[in-house]
Amino acid sequence: MKKGITLSILFFSVFVFAQKTIKITQNKRIPKNGFYLKLKNVFDDSRCPEDVTCIWAGEVSATIEVYKDKKLVEEKDITFNGANRVENIKWFEKYFPKKIKGIGVAPYPKQGRIIKSKEQYINIVFVD
Repeated sequence: MKKGITLSILFFSVFVFAQKTIKITQNKRIPKNGFYLKLKNVFDDSRCPEDVTCIWAGEVSATIEVYKDKKLVEEKDITFNGANRVENIKWFEKYFPKKIKGIGVAPYPKQGRIIKSKEQYINIVFVD
């Protein structure tokens, strides 16, 4: 039993770390194809904290700024939840040459802990 669990953890770790990921934060812009993406802010975070049982998983919204040649070309409010996952991926793929597997806002909330805005980022995972 222990060997099975150990092998499962090892396989999951290799799978997760083999994927290419990037973080879009408030402090740095990520250059891709001449565009720069920046997290302006995160708002309306109603995600269920990790250590709590909830009826609804919740959602989180963020404002993303897109720059080209240091000029703001688009500012978009995006809500991250299961219902609009495909729509969000399509929007981000306009600015990235690789296929996107998943997008999320991190860190995930924990009960009793306030997340500071400078800790928040958009995490994008690409298909290898």
